[in-house]
Amino acid sequence: MGDKAQTHPGAAGRAQAADHPQSVRNVVLVGHSGSGKTTLVEALALTAGAVNRAGRVEDGGTVSDYDEIEHRQQRSVQLSLVPVEWDGIKVNLLDTPGYADFVGELRAGLRAADAALFVVSASDGVDGSTRMVWEECAAVGMPRAIVVTHLEAARADFDEMTRVCAEAFGADDPDAVLPLYLPLHGPQAPDGHAPVTGLIGLLSQKLFDYSTGERKESEPGEDQLPLIEEARNRLIEGIISESEDETLMDRYLGGEPVDVKTLIDDLERAVARGAFFPVLAAAPAAEGSRQGLGTVELLELITRGFPTPLEHETVRVTTVDGEPRELKPCDPDAPLVAEVVKTSSDPYVGRLSLIRVFSGTLRADQTVHVSGHGLADRGHEDHDVDERIGALSTPFGKLQRPVSHVIAGDLACVAKLSRAETGDTLSAKDDPLLMEPWQMPDPLLPLAIQAHSKPDEDKLSQGLARLVAEDPTMRLEQNQDTHQVVLWCLGEAHADVALERLRSRYGVQVDVVPHRVSLRETFASRSAGRGRHVKQSGGHGQFAICEIEVEPLPGGSGIEFVDKVVGGAVPRQFIPSVEKGVRAQAAKGVAAGYPLIDVRVTLLDGKAHSVDSSDAAFQTAGALALREAAVDAKIHLLEPVAEVSVLIGDDFVGAVMSDLSGRRGRVLGTEQTPGGRTLIRAEVPEIEIGRYAIDLRSMAHGTARFSRRYARHEPMPPQVAERVREEARAAS
Repeated sequence: MGDKAQTHPGAAGRAQAADHPQSVRNVVLVGHSGSGKTTLVEALALTAGAVNRAGRVEDGGTVSDYDEIEHRQQRSVQLSLVPVEWDGIKVNLLDTPGYADFVGELRAGLRAADAALFVVSASDGVDGSTRMVWEECAAVGMPRAIVVTHLEAARADFDEMTRVCAEAFGADDPDAVLPLYLPLHGPQAPDGHAPVTGLIGLLSQKLFDYSTGERKESEPGEDQLPLIEEARNRLIEGIISESEDETLMDRYLGGEPVDVKTLIDDLERAVARGAFFPVLAAAPAAEGSRQGLGTVELLELITRGFPTPLEHETVRVTTVDGEPRELKPCDPDAPLVAEVVKTSSDPYVGRLSLIRVFSGTLRADQTVHVSGHGLADRGHEDHDVDERIGALSTPFGKLQRPVSHVIAGDLACVAKLSRAETGDTLSAKDDPLLMEPWQMPDPLLPLAIQAHSKPDEDKLSQGLARLVAEDPTMRLEQNQDTHQVVLWCLGEAHADVALERLRSRYGVQVDVVPHRVSLRETFASRSAGRGRHVKQSGGHGQFAICEIEVEPLPGGSGIEFVDKVVGGAVPRQFIPSVEKGVRAQAAKGVAAGYPLIDVRVTLLDGKAHSVDSSDAAFQTAGALALREAAVDAKIHLLEPVAEVSVLIGDDFVGAVMSDLSGRRGRVLGTEQTPGGRTLIRAEVPEIEIGRYAIDLRSMAHGTARFSRRYARHEPMPPQVAERVREEARAAS
């Protein structure tokens, strides 16, 4: 790494379909919003020759032509793939959004990649969410490297950022997070800032000057060598400590020189197995330049240090019936197993599925089996269907370049898979297999919507189905209690993008309405009611009288109906009619229009007429009796209470617990977890946590996670219940 300069003219950097997994590298770029991931991808594409100096490819378009919503919002909102070629290796660069609302796109990128580049801005540092993603990568042993950007910013300090990264990412071994190059500064500007114009290779002890727009290699001056000696020695010791040659450290400490080739070989092996995490610097090319600072070094690290798909952990697959199946790792000749890591809609091409092939070879016009299981709770019903593969292509911005096949380890796009959704498995039609879905965050921000007009109402159902098929982090709920259509999202930005996609892609205009929780009613005390339904008109009349008693029951009891009629006051055939009327009225509510629960209704007495009594008459009488019983009784409004678990950094525990108390929450307990975090368990009324996903993110600067699940319904405080009743009366 760092020993050779390469320039790739024009189409030399245009990646085609790979012929062997050994010649593929799948790399996901991770970092907070604004850290410079997309700019870095563009700089790497320019250096690799995939785009020209104007940032355009030969057949039109640019690397950043992804989505009109991204252009309007001035931030990435979806995963994008940019394949380039360097030194005969196809490099699939997966650019992910840095904003927390689009963590589902990040998870998809991690699923499709074999290594990760953590992009850190020298002006912003390392945020909490980036640390959390690092820990996720560490848990699965994914190889990682760190790229420091924005070195042109005032007071940017590469050495300081390296120290910050070692603290943030090197908790187990700070000496495993070390720079491979030091910045080379140009003349000092009037404001005192000395721009970075090149890099100094610590292992090769070469200077790489980018000041002219072309990478030029030279020998350092005698006065520069002492400046890099300390950093070089520390890097060598860090590499040797991870060497598989256990005698190398003793020989080095004994004064034996270690040649650079040995060090580079050990470095590449340590990076590939996720034991060493090099820090590099990068910057986009100046106008008219061919290479951005550090981009050659970064491409060399990717192609020589990052693992091939052959080194990816073997995927776990089962048959569609759940029987385990063993697969050879990344074998192009093995049975087909591919996964849809992203689904999108193109106005000209239609549905596009970005897939990673984990086993076998996918060919155009091939018929495959599409399986989707395990996401039914998010509105994705389990499905198994055979579909014919349409055109295969590799994307570049909005362009799609056709390919004939995709081998194990590579990524490509498949057009017009009408039933395939994000997370689905593609396999051979005569040997259907299923990959375990990757972990997705739970959407916890409700967005209640309704069609803006009758034409929108006709298109809403199809638009929503296509929306959730693209995004498994979104959950669609048709609430039977409140009769609302609710999209559960990860945050406000996620919700905004969902509404914009409904409007612009699917032509559906919707209105956002206040989200309602599923309230209930119950009797607070015993009460009696008499239902009298007597009407006389021409022909048969209607006659039914019943007397009931209502008493409260413990929570979770539902509606219990008891018959205590004696002497046939209510004929036996009409007793089920009374019960039916009582239950129908209970479903409608007796006070504020919410379902009645947890009561026992006892039928005590009544009267009937030999001619005019009927099933319908006694249903009406039963409903009237329940309503009359409610007139003189105290009715409690019951609200749903959720069990909430919040995982938070220790610094924010006090603020979060205070906030939960302000939401009428009851803290049940806390426990310490690894990494300086605390798990808080509490019970909180659901009406108080509608926007908790947003508020918690603000309180904890994006470093907290929480989950919720329904616990029970319990009585509202009188003042809150009265406010709800007033709102219900105003709405009616």
